[in-house]
Amino acid sequence: MAFESLSDRLSKAIRTISGQGKLTEKNMNDMLKEVRMSLLEADVNYTVVKNFVANIKEKAMGQEVMEALNPSQMVVKIVHDEIQELLGRDDARIHYKKQGMTTLMMVGLQGTGKTTAAAKIAKYTKDIDKRRVLLVACDVVRPAAIEQLQTLGKEIDVDVFTMGPQVDAISTAIEALDYAKDRQKDLIIFDTAGRLHIDQQLMLELEDMKRIVQPDEILLTVDAMTGQDIITVARDFNEQLDITGLVVTKLDGDARGGGLLSVRSVTNVPVYFVSNGEKVDDLEMFHPDRMADRILGMGDIMTLVEQAQNRMDMEVQQKTAERMMAGQFTFTDMLEQYKQVKRMGSMQSMMKMVPGLNKLVKNIDDDRMNSEMKKGEAIIQSMTPYEREHPNCLKASRKNRIAKGSGVKVMDVNKLIKQLEQMQMMSKMMSGGGMPSMAALQNMQRGAGAPGTSKHSGSKKQKKKRKKKKK
Repeated sequence: MAFESLSDRLSKAIRTISGQGKLTEKNMNDMLKEVRMSLLEADVNYTVVKNFVANIKEKAMGQEVMEALNPSQMVVKIVHDEIQELLGRDDARIHYKKQGMTTLMMVGLQGTGKTTAAAKIAKYTKDIDKRRVLLVACDVVRPAAIEQLQTLGKEIDVDVFTMGPQVDAISTAIEALDYAKDRQKDLIIFDTAGRLHIDQQLMLELEDMKRIVQPDEILLTVDAMTGQDIITVARDFNEQLDITGLVVTKLDGDARGGGLLSVRSVTNVPVYFVSNGEKVDDLEMFHPDRMADRILGMGDIMTLVEQAQNRMDMEVQQKTAERMMAGQFTFTDMLEQYKQVKRMGSMQSMMKMVPGLNKLVKNIDDDRMNSEMKKGEAIIQSMTPYEREHPNCLKASRKNRIAKGSGVKVMDVNKLIKQLEQMQMMSKMMSGGGMPSMAALQNMQRGAGAPGTSKHSGSKKQKKKRKKKKK
């Protein structure tokens, strides 16, 4: 994941100060040296790093910080504020016209995920901003791009306008404007052609498109994996087209993140969105303060809550909560919860946003958890509606039939029944007005063999201790 290494290094650097009773120039310099190396290894622009470290030192060595009761906390705040300053002080949003159509032009090099990003933004603006969106396929250089956009448009239920690869991009754009006006669309997103590298022909095509479309926004997609090349690409496109914002893709990959930290301060072009997955839902509005929190290992609860509200069926969640408070929880509820969890995406990405749990991400096996959930779904779907609501009726003959129907062993069916019993126990405790203790939750997890966990987990030392106690 992007920033993972940088986050670990910065946290380590800040801990060297937090353990000190007093802030001195020496321990400040030790910390700043580590910060400098962390940023350079993350591929942050050298000039940006130099100014960043100088600003921190100037503010941290001030009299107010030096004499504070807890100077280390003041330093953390200063580092956080400086990272936010690099990323942008305020959130950047699409500027919609008060009346009429807003036009948005997507530009970028091939391979940066431009067409997919156009569809993701279309879905985001349709669902969150309640816009009537039209996608326009102007990438006639790559015929597969038209088919790709049509497929994505169908998936997100957004109209896609195309005149086929035989008609040039300019003619397509002109016709699309009339088409959108007739159908009362209020946001048009033009997916333009890209190249493997920046050349004069590409820029001339995009300049012609800009002159005809007169876009309100020009968003450039940049690949987080390209590091410092983000700055070069953004600078060149900006000089030719006056781009208004960036969409950073593949932030869920192994990118070091330095380009994202550098691009705003070098080009003065803000980041509008970040894409952290391949699904059409995997797009976030970029919040500099929240990203600064993530980089410093503080989590991002606000974004997690927003994702839950946008992706989960809150009506279903409310009904499930009410049933649990009433001491009721069946396989029907469990199946619904599996569906809700899958909508949220990767468990690793969710845990990274929770303060305290973000350090445990490496211990989570997403593939194993997904496999366990699929197995659980198959078992429940092999039950009759009566069996789902009355799990007490599941005796040996029914279990055998369910195991065969779902392609699993009877022990897997028993394991799922055990998980349901633990959930029922928890719901009864909640209905009694109390919350289960941490020890109770741990016992439940051990007894149920929760997805992605093992009953036999633990270090070798712990196993030896248990053997000694038994003797």
